Amino acid sequence: MKITNIRVTHVNVPLDAPFWWTAGLYGGASKSIIEVETDEGVVGLGEAPWWHFGEVIKAEIAPALIGADPLDIADCEARCVPPWQITANTGENAASVAFGAVELALWDIRGKVFSMPLYKVLGGAVRKDIPFSEYFSFRAAAQGGAGGEMTPEAIVDYCLKMREEHGSTIFEGKLIMGDPELEIRTVRMLREALGDKAQIKLDSNMQWSLTSARWVLREIEPFNIRNYEDPVATFEEMAALRQHSRIPFSTHVPDLRRAVALGAPDYFVCNFAALGGLSKTLKFIAACEAMGKGFWCYSNDLGIMTAAYLHVVAATPWITEASQSLFAWQIGDVVKDGPFRQKANTVRVPEGDGLGVELDPAAMKRWAAHFAEHGPMHHFSDPNNPGRYRRLPLN
Repeated sequence: MKITNIRVTHVNVPLDAPFWWTAGLYGGASKSIIEVETDEGVVGLGEAPWWHFGEVIKAEIAPALIGADPLDIADCEARCVPPWQITANTGENAASVAFGAVELALWDIRGKVFSMPLYKVLGGAVRKDIPFSEYFSFRAAAQGGAGGEMTPEAIVDYCLKMREEHGSTIFEGKLIMGDPELEIRTVRMLREALGDKAQIKLDSNMQWSLTSARWVLREIEPFNIRNYEDPVATFEEMAALRQHSRIPFSTHVPDLRRAVALGAPDYFVCNFAALGGLSKTLKFIAACEAMGKGFWCYSNDLGIMTAAYLHVVAATPWITEASQSLFAWQIGDVVKDGPFRQKANTVRVPEGDGLGVELDPAAMKRWAAHFAEHGPMHHFSDPNNPGRYRRLPLN
């Protein structure tokens, strides 16, 4: 079997309402969808975490892989990715992320060739109902009635609605307005409304200074916070914060050596392509297990990457915490029957061959046209200060 073509399609998939995060107002994602075609008619699907990696695939990765054996992942990587020590030193890691998106398609091909779902290729399932959290945030109002949760009361009402409609008891959210008192009040109200058994996780996206973080965590610790993601901007500050708080910390920055050396953070939350592909993700998770660090999966991905999350968590005993999700906010997807939706906190792992998902041609056409018409979506946009990027910390 040989790779004959790699097709890259840029798509926009807006959320039903934009939410506030540290860098501004986040309205949706611009992804690159990858189709790796072979001379035997087997097509593998991949997904890049942001559209500009698709440009790297078109310019560099695709030409290098034409004629390669898609089942020989080591050879494919050697054709595309320089030594990671060099790219880490020079800041040229785009090739690693771009290849990671394509490598996902190679694993999809492998499952289809072997006529089995990816979790079986990885060794079999230890679980098939995969946990995901509901998400909450301060959100701007949008057409159609979505969003508009701009007060603690509205956040509480939204979470209660998700519990009523979907049986959700795991909630993760961003309370990012640069106001410690607002966050403290919202957390207190959430715990009172959701009760003692619900999980509450928070994500600060590095908004707080160490001084503010000490204050916030001291006040919210009595409300049994399951995890706090990136409360401050560096691992060193997290280590200092650990002296004042028992709340576990997580991060998107996959620096395991520093986390072990400093004692914080406790968990990593990562996109598989950003780690260099599924193969490197499995190695990273194994290293986390050896070092006593937890792992769960990223959010705001489309159905292809989400399917990869489902299969890996199904096959990996070490991943026990619920992964992130923005499923309830996603108004569309590129896969048939997408987006995935959790019920009673879980999504069932697909049973089809490979990733177990198929592209929806009409959806692909719609969201590719959105990208072509509007250009990529900007998640660093601050409508209160147009043309300027925010600086950390917010408080």
